Amino acid sequence: MTQQSGSGDASALLAADALACPCCRSSLTLKKTNGSALLEVSEDGHSVPAAAGRMFIDPHAHMISRTTDDYETMARAGVVAVIEPSFWLGQPRTNLGAYVDYLSAILGFEKFRAGQFGIRHYCCIGLNPKEANNEGLAEAVLDALPHFAVKESVVALGELGYDEQTPQEDKCLRLQIELAKELELPIMIHTPHRDKHRGTLRTMDVLEEHGFQPARCVIDHNTEETVGEVLERGYFAGFSIYPHTKMGNERLAEIVRHYGPERIIANSACDWGVSDPLAVPKTAVLMAERRLESEAIRKVTYDNALAVYGLSGAMKETDWTDPAEIDQRTLFQGNSVLRGGQAPRIEGPRRSMQSLRIS
Repeated sequence: MTQQSGSGDASALLAADALACPCCRSSLTLKKTNGSALLEVSEDGHSVPAAAGRMFIDPHAHMISRTTDDYETMARAGVVAVIEPSFWLGQPRTNLGAYVDYLSAILGFEKFRAGQFGIRHYCCIGLNPKEANNEGLAEAVLDALPHFAVKESVVALGELGYDEQTPQEDKCLRLQIELAKELELPIMIHTPHRDKHRGTLRTMDVLEEHGFQPARCVIDHNTEETVGEVLERGYFAGFSIYPHTKMGNERLAEIVRHYGPERIIANSACDWGVSDPLAVPKTAVLMAERRLESEAIRKVTYDNALAVYGLSGAMKETDWTDPAEIDQRTLFQGNSVLRGGQAPRIEGPRRSMQSLRIS
């Protein structure tokens, strides 16, 4: 934002210890031009207060459904990395080719697109439970998954689990658990929207039948009715901060206050529906306002996601603390994120570490 200020206000602003935008909390700088005072957003300004943190990971974001504006605002808010799990597109895919093209897109162009805005992009690969019920498609996808699951930016198999809790879904879940064990990858679990408690318990029972280590698995989309048993059994508990459904960030703040921050992970699950790609930094801000400790906020919005998905070996903190340069002149298979006449963003290979540190 840039805002004119009256001369009477300028001296008071100059005397202030710190300036912050009242709408987005970005750092502001006072400048004088032709006798007028202007407030400009600082080059390293952030859109969240320092108490909430300076780096966030959104470990469940369907960015193929989002716009470049979302990447820009997420980066501005301190999101340094996103994980994109394989999911249902809103209508069923009817053939293997559609699935192959989708997996190729989130592994290829989407990784490139995120990088053009300074965000590291990773993937979870899997056959989602909703489409597992198409037996012919499911068999073909399961045959193809090993090819995609070994790509360099894959941090887990997911989203796996149940939708209607059918025998076919159960079969596909078990096969993918065995594939994760073979490839030594973590797992991201989708808990069902309906009959969630029974489905969550059933999922954990199946994981234990297959000898899958709870510390290598995120059980996602938790609510108050599931979190206690998920944590008690040693799993990471993911919470999708999704408007008007699943879990709000005020509720999550109270869950963290009650259970503590260990193995609790906030995510946005932003997709093609009504959802918020800034859910993780907004949750951090709310937790800071609710007086949760900064260490707890960091665990829920950064450390815990890095701990479990870092087990893949494909995700490490230096990916964003020592990043590659941003050069929007770069092309992906001949394509740019820019359109004619737009100036490319070009930055050196390092950014200020001070602006990335979580206080």
